[in-house]
Amino acid sequence: MHTPMSLPSVLTIGSASRDVFLFSKLFKIMPMPGNPSVLAECVTLGSKIDIDALTVTTGGGATNAAATFAALTFPTRIMTRIGDDASGRDILTDCATRGVDTFLITVAKKESTSYSTLLTAEGGERTALVFRGASANFSEKDVKLSKISSDIVYLTSLGGNVALALSIAKVCEKKGIFLAWNPGAQELKSGRGLDPIRKLVSLLIVNLQEAQMLTGKSSNDPKIQCELLALPGSIIVVTDGQNGAHAHKDKLTWHCRTSGVASISRTGAGDAFGSAFTAAIASGMTIEDALRLGTMNAESVVQHVGAKTGILTKWPKERELHTYRIRKA
Repeated sequence: MHTPMSLPSVLTIGSASRDVFLFSKLFKIMPMPGNPSVLAECVTLGSKIDIDALTVTTGGGATNAAATFAALTFPTRIMTRIGDDASGRDILTDCATRGVDTFLITVAKKESTSYSTLLTAEGGERTALVFRGASANFSEKDVKLSKISSDIVYLTSLGGNVALALSIAKVCEKKGIFLAWNPGAQELKSGRGLDPIRKLVSLLIVNLQEAQMLTGKSSNDPKIQCELLALPGSIIVVTDGQNGAHAHKDKLTWHCRTSGVASISRTGAGDAFGSAFTAAIASGMTIEDALRLGTMNAESVVQHVGAKTGILTKWPKERELHTYRIRKA
């Protein structure tokens, strides 16, 4: 078992939300009319849809990542924005229960906590209806640049505030902090406009579609996308769902296969992978084993409902890690 003696401190920065999962056999996945290469989740207009199961939990990139780091015994803090409401209080309680320091969370008195309804079909695929709420309004007042003092910063969605993300990256560079970045959908709309931030990042984690947005290239080959994003000394990770994940550093690329486990809900898989991969690197593991740990954490999460329910609660044994096959790509 990988049991590091002393672990660095981690600060996660990004969104926090109330997540409501709705499950129904009546949520149908089918090709989009007029664009059959795109799948749509469909219900009959005007009908009443029976819900088979409902789960209410907390989510958001910053809280999901913090849960993994804390479970793997990293000293963990979180910076996020929540509203002064029941959902926000539940997020505070959940983080504290998991051992995450909540001192740097901003409670916005006149705003509502971010809220997502996830229409989950059989097989775990889902459509998210998102109200961004307090998570859409990050500013330097909330992020408190002067308070960034951890060994590692894990940066997620800032509601599209690219200038703030760049300020955080510059602080990390100045202080010698290892910066892992999993940009949110709103930031990714800036595409190549994120290049100044990328140059300051130690570890970039994106999925294949997000990589295409960053590079402006349509290649469906994760290895090619890794190479396009590569910068000297940095680690680039491109995930591709059931096809596994690629990691690239210093002109070398590795690929890790998934085990093919069935999904109940895929919500939180990306956060689980990225935070566990970062945890592995921070604890001194190789890139190969970081890919394994990230994949193991993601696969555990997708077998449960909720982005935190299935996260690993201890470091796995070496033989468990090595059930995941790695090859040089």
